[in-house]
Amino acid sequence: MSGGIRTPGVERIQAAGALAHDDELDRSLRPRRLGDFVGQRAVKEQLGVFIEAAKGRGEALDHVLLAGPPGLGKTSLAQIVAAELDVPFVQTAGPALERKGDVAAFLTALEPRSVFFVDEIHRLPRALEETFYPAMEDRKLPITVGQGAGARVVTLDLPPFTLIGATTRAGLLTTPLRDRFGVTHRLDPYDARELGQIVKRSAGILDVGIDDEGAEAIAARSRGTPRVANRLLKRVRDYAEVRGAGHIDREVAEEALDLLEVDRAGLDRLDREILEAICVKFEGGPVGLSTLAVAVGEEPDTIEDVYEPYLLQQGFLKRTPRGRVATGAAFAHLGLERPDERGPATLF
Repeated sequence: MSGGIRTPGVERIQAAGALAHDDELDRSLRPRRLGDFVGQRAVKEQLGVFIEAAKGRGEALDHVLLAGPPGLGKTSLAQIVAAELDVPFVQTAGPALERKGDVAAFLTALEPRSVFFVDEIHRLPRALEETFYPAMEDRKLPITVGQGAGARVVTLDLPPFTLIGATTRAGLLTTPLRDRFGVTHRLDPYDARELGQIVKRSAGILDVGIDDEGAEAIAARSRGTPRVANRLLKRVRDYAEVRGAGHIDREVAEEALDLLEVDRAGLDRLDREILEAICVKFEGGPVGLSTLAVAVGEEPDTIEDVYEPYLLQQGFLKRTPRGRVATGAAFAHLGLERPDERGPATLF
C-alpha cells in the first residue's frame, strides 16, 4: 500500500484508538480517593463516616443513590466508594439491562461487599425493578425455572453488596425503588473557586503549566461542571501548545475559549442559537419545545436535557404553561432590545 492511501479500515482503527486515548485521559483525571475529590463537602463528609462505619463492622455499605445534573462526579464518587472500601467495582447502566437474566448475571457474579454501580438508573425498565427489591432488601434473587404449568421459582442467595444508583432525573424513580436506598445524596453545581482547584489539579496530571488566573478563566466558563472544566482545559492546552508558549495564563485561556465560541457566561454556540431563536424569531416567546427544536435543528430531548437546565439556572429562560420565554437577562446578554409585551404566541 502506497504511503498516500488510507483505507476505511485503517481510519476506523485510528479513530477507535483516538477515542480509547481520550477515554483513558478522562479516567486519569478522575479523583481516586475522597481526599482528592474537590467540592460537595457535605456529601464527602457523610460518605466518609458511613464508609468508615461499614469498614469497622466488616459489612457492605448501605445502598446509595446519587442524584444531580450530568458531569458533577457521580461515577467518580461511586468508584471512590469502592476504592475506600477496598472492594471490587462493577459498572453497568439502566438502558443496558433489558431482561431479568441481565440483572441475574450481574448479581450472581458479585463478590462479597462489592459495589454494583448502575448509571442512569431512572432508565431501568419498570419490569426489572421488582428484581432489585428482594436483592437490595434480603439479598435474595427469585428466578423462574421452566415454563407453563411446570414452572417453579428458585431463590438464590446473594452475597452482601452495595448498589449505587446514579440519576440525572430523580423524579422519574418510582417510590418503592427510591425508598430502598439507605443513603441518598444530591450533587450541586460547583462554584468558580472549586472549579479552579479542579482545573489546576487536572493541569498537573496533564503536565501543562497554568497559573491561577488561567485556571480562573477556564473555571468561569465551565457551567459549574467539572466534566466541562476538564474538557475545556484539554482544548485550551491544545491552543497553548500551537499558538502560545505551552503555558496557560488568562490571556491564552480567554483567546482559546473565544475560539471555541464559549462566552463569558459559559454559553456555547447552540446555547446562544436557542436564545436567539426565542428572542428574535419568536419575539421572546412563549414558544413550544417542538417548535423551538425545529427552529435550531436539534432534537427536543437534547434541548430539554442538555441545554435548557443551564439556561434556566442562569436566569436566561423561563418555562411557562404556554411554552419557553426568554428573560430580560437573555436579551441583555445577546445585546438585543427587549420588544414590547405581546399576546401569546401560537404553539404547535
